[in-house]
Order: sequence, then C-alpha cells, then structure tokens
Amino acid sequence: MTTNSDIYQRRDASVARAIAYSSTFAAARAKNGEVWDVEGNRFIDFCGGIGCQNVGHGHPKVVAAMEQQIHSFIHTCFQISPYENYIQLAERLNELAPGDFEKKSLFFSAGGEAVENAVKIARYHTRRPALITFTNGYHGRSYMGMGLSARMNPFKAGFRPFPTEIYRLPFPDSFHGVSLEDTQRAFKTLFNSDVQPDQVAAVFFEPVQGEGGYNIAQPEFVRYLRDLCDQHDIVMVADEIQTGFGRSGKMFAMEHYDVAADLVCVGKSMGGGLPLSGIVGKASVIDSPPPGALGGTFGGNPVACAAALAVLEVIEEEDLLTKGLKLGEWIDAHFQKMAKKQYCRCIGDVRALGCMNAIEIVADRETCEPDGDLTTKIVQIALSKGLILVTAGPTRNVIRVLVPLSTSFDIVEEGLSILEESIKEAMSTTG
Repeated sequence: MTTNSDIYQRRDASVARAIAYSSTFAAARAKNGEVWDVEGNRFIDFCGGIGCQNVGHGHPKVVAAMEQQIHSFIHTCFQISPYENYIQLAERLNELAPGDFEKKSLFFSAGGEAVENAVKIARYHTRRPALITFTNGYHGRSYMGMGLSARMNPFKAGFRPFPTEIYRLPFPDSFHGVSLEDTQRAFKTLFNSDVQPDQVAAVFFEPVQGEGGYNIAQPEFVRYLRDLCDQHDIVMVADEIQTGFGRSGKMFAMEHYDVAADLVCVGKSMGGGLPLSGIVGKASVIDSPPPGALGGTFGGNPVACAAALAVLEVIEEEDLLTKGLKLGEWIDAHFQKMAKKQYCRCIGDVRALGCMNAIEIVADRETCEPDGDLTTKIVQIALSKGLILVTAGPTRNVIRVLVPLSTSFDIVEEGLSILEESIKEAMSTTG
C-alpha cells in the first residue's frame, strides 16, 4: 500500500521547495465536505481547497457537466474558436452581479490573472497610472498582485522590485484599532502629499479580507469608497475571488452593502475546483481596451465554464445561499460560546459574514497580542484528530472556516467539536 510517507519522500525529491504545504497526508479522494488520504484516514475539510469548494468536493451535477463537455471538446481557445458556454457563463454573471447598469464579463484561469487584467482595464479606461490598495489586503502572487498585496513573508520577501505607483492605506478594523476616520485622514494625506486623485486609476479592496485575517469591511467604509470613486472618476474594484459564489451568504459579498463596484474580480469556487477566474462589471469600463488587448490561451476553458454553470445551478437548486447564511450563523454562535470558556480564553475575536467565519487567537485579550505559535499548534492538533484547517492574518493567528456550504450540519458540528478539543489541548500544554 502506498503510504503518506512514501509520497512525501517523492515530493521532497521532485517538487520545488517553494511550494509549501500544511498537511501531513496525501489526498486520495474527496466527497462533499470530507477528504480521505492514501492510507484510508478520513478528514473533515474546513479549508475547501482555500475556498474553492463552496458546492462541495465532486458534486455529481458539476462532475456530470464536466464529463459531458470533455466528450464534446476540451479546448479550442475562445479567441480562435468561440464556444457557447463561455457566453452563457458571461450572461449569467452579468445577471447576478450587483449594479443597475449594463455589464460584461471576461474569463481567465487564476484569480491573480483577474486582478492583473482589472488593473489593465482600469488604467486603459482612465488613462491614469496610480492604484490604491489597503493594509492586510491580498490580491495574488504575480508581480502586480504582490505589489497590491500587503503581506511580506513569505509572499514578497526577496522578490523586489515591485511595480510602482501603488499606494497602501489603512483598512478600517476596529479590533486592531483602525477607524474609518483613520482611513479618511490617510486618503487626505495621500492626495495632498503623494498623488493627485485625478492620477488614480483604481481602488482595489476585498469586502472581507481573506489572507489578511477575515477583516470585514464596514458598510460606512464601502459607501465612503464608492462616493470617493464617484467624485474623482476612479474605478472601484471589489476583489471577490474568495467572497463570491455564496461564501458570504449572498452570491456576491457586495450585496451586503447595497453598493455596486465598477469591476468585480471572481474566481475560486466559481469553477467548482477547476482553474477559472474572471471579471464582471460595467460594460462601459470593461469595453475600454480594444479587441486583442486582453485574453489568454486557456482563459475561460470550456470544461471550466461547464463546471461553473453547473455550480450556479447547484447553488440555486439547493438554496445554498440560505443554507450558507444559516450555517454561518450557527458556526458564529458556536464560536461565541467557545470564546466564553476559560480554556478558550485565547480567542480574542470572533468574526463572521455569512459563512465566512473566523476566530483570532491572541496571547492576551487585553493587549490583543497575536499568537501565531499557538495557532499553529491548534491547527496541527486538529489535523491529527481529522480536521483540516487553514490560517490567515499577518502573523497567521486567525483560523478561518471555508467548509463547503453543502456539508451537513452533523459533519460541521463534528469538526467544530474537534476544533474546540484542539484549542483545549493546545492551551493545556502552553506554559
């Protein structure tokens, strides 16, 4: 029998060391919210491929759509021989995305490509160079993505120089002592000292910061950004690569704010596990670049588009938006109860928007000092007990939950019990 150890030895000998990993097992199969390794051990999946499995691993409808498309054709390149399901997916996204204006869409493979192309569209549309982004934001691993993103280690360290004309401002975050007024003052200072607003092409932000620690944008902040962008003709770009497709309890997290961005970057769960990303937004903005200015060989691959259309059907037919809201509220209530227990005194904050749930692990609730080491220990203990977790935040001290929305409440409850047991065990061994 092939063992986890066998596969890891082969990986170490053949795969670049820059590809990090957090698990101690090799996956053999997965179904809905569970994963089994090559040795037959079962794990509850609270990671979902880092937010790519909102409808669950291997949903029958998604698999059937992929199989049907594979038997027709796998790839032609949309720019050479167009195909209908790319157009169908664009039509569906244009209908679903927030905003009372004409919309268009285009597709790529990875989330970072969507961000890169949003930059190109915004700069072409405005004929301006500057970009604004925020502390703890994350927008991909390409050079432009690294420039827009806030986290240095390990994403940016050693890779300089980064693209210029990017300005980073504080993201309002009450738990960490950053107010909307702080952000507003920073904008004023920026415009008075470093760049004029009429030189800014776009503002990039996440409605809920994923890698940054599940910091949830305040409604007042989102409205302020919209007003600011309208005042200065700046393109407002919402990075919904992690928040989209039901994760927040809405199809798009921006629906919680009753504000429409000019461009929305999407990806992750859209493809049901296949590499697919895109941009949906104002047709007047998206259509600024001329034919041939944007594209890519594999962008909007037909098999991935077929999967995405099936994902949208599953979300609607199984009412996963409603379930996601209920599941998120239930997880949040569980976390709130956990935080009140003495052995969970390391939980400094509980955050949730729909089924985007997280707890922040701290060394001291008074000072809110992050405890990344304790968080690592909790995650490792949980994995040994059969629960896959993923961390976030500048010091990786936030445990975020990205369980498939289709997972049964019984399995989620089992996972939450393992997490609580793991916190208790980690705290008992901490000096």
